Amino acid sequence: MTEFEKIVECGYLIRKVNLRRATIMEALEFKNILDKDIEEGYHNIIIDLGQCEFLDSTFIGVLVVTWKKLKTNGGKLKLVKPGNFAKSVFHLTGTIEIFESYESIEAAISSYSIPVQNYEPNIKLTSDKFQ
Repeated sequence: MTEFEKIVECGYLIRKVNLRRATIMEALEFKNILDKDIEEGYHNIIIDLGQCEFLDSTFIGVLVVTWKKLKTNGGKLKLVKPGNFAKSVFHLTGTIEIFESYESIEAAISSYSIPVQNYEPNIKLTSDKFQ
């Protein structure tokens, strides 16, 4: 199991953070991984923090920078299961306002309006001109 497991579900990238403590020691590696993911074309990313009991300000900074990059490209960053400590740090830093958080990966995926993988245009031509 890697520290930052990559899962693709319904066309969305999920990065599962398999760390009890996410700190400055891991932040640069995580930022590089997320930057590469964005370069590969992922613009909607879900971060699963279910294993994390502690996030430091540097790691949260990586999340904020990634959120800004995705937003600029029309994408979104969503969080799954930020623990009580993380929620309190998000409140203290004011970042709670920018992150959407969910209790499950499924709920985060469902929050997107149309799953990428299952998207099919629903266009019906009613005029003879187009047939």
